[in-house]
Amino acid sequence: MSPAYQTLISATALREQLDGSPAPLLLDVGFDLADTEAGERAHAQGHLPDAHYLHLDRDLSGAKTDAQGRFRGRHPLPERERLAERLAGLGLSTGRQVVCYDAQGGMYAARAWWLLRWLGHAAVAVLDGGRQAWHAEGGALEGGAPAAPAPGDFRAAPPLVPMLDADALQARLGQLRLIDARAPERFRGEVEPLDSQAGHIPGASNRLFKLNLQEDGRFKPAEQLRQEFEALLPPFPAGQVVHQCGSGVTACHNLLAMEHAGLLGSQLYPGSWSEWSADPLRPLAKA
Repeated sequence: MSPAYQTLISATALREQLDGSPAPLLLDVGFDLADTEAGERAHAQGHLPDAHYLHLDRDLSGAKTDAQGRFRGRHPLPERERLAERLAGLGLSTGRQVVCYDAQGGMYAARAWWLLRWLGHAAVAVLDGGRQAWHAEGGALEGGAPAAPAPGDFRAAPPLVPMLDADALQARLGQLRLIDARAPERFRGEVEPLDSQAGHIPGASNRLFKLNLQEDGRFKPAEQLRQEFEALLPPFPAGQVVHQCGSGVTACHNLLAMEHAGLLGSQLYPGSWSEWSADPLRPLAKA
């Protein structure tokens, strides 16, 4: 498929691409934090043709503690080689287009998109509007499991996206532009339903990831996104921007929106607030 889609792909364009050879590899990553098996059940009931399911906890996240027993966050990054082998087993070959989708506004699909780029795979996009957009365009769904694919030749390559850890972030607080994708009330520290402490990393600005979407669940136009992000933190050198959220998932949604808007080069802090707040020695802010 050429040229490759690298941020978003519409349902109409995807239907056209599925007639090509090779067809895109479709990854259903729908999930529910309150019912961690709901996404897999929904996939079994109906998914895009030949789509494979990846689970946020089992496939798209790694061990919550490191070799020294330190907490890495609720959804730390998986082992690169393990995820690369999993994707190759689903038929991924170098250069093959990948399309990730969910039914939650892209919040999990954006995580999968970032991880593919972290593995060095450029030809990956999120289905704009997700499963709902596919259905609205008259796209068919199928149940059950897809046929076992022929393994691909994909191997992890140098990352295409930058990231930094908690120590590196703390050392550069005040020098970086930090964007927190959580809900405003969590950012302000009024409530904290999931993590050790309430509040946010000092110096962060808040942009709820859902603000990237229109009412129909599709992303806002690229130029509108660009204007909104530039207004958030002027002046806006994208290479000095770090995205975080609660556990490194919805932060990828803001990162995808920036990339789609042509604001390239921002970083991810994967551990996010769940890792940061678990260490009582790290600074925090409220309101």
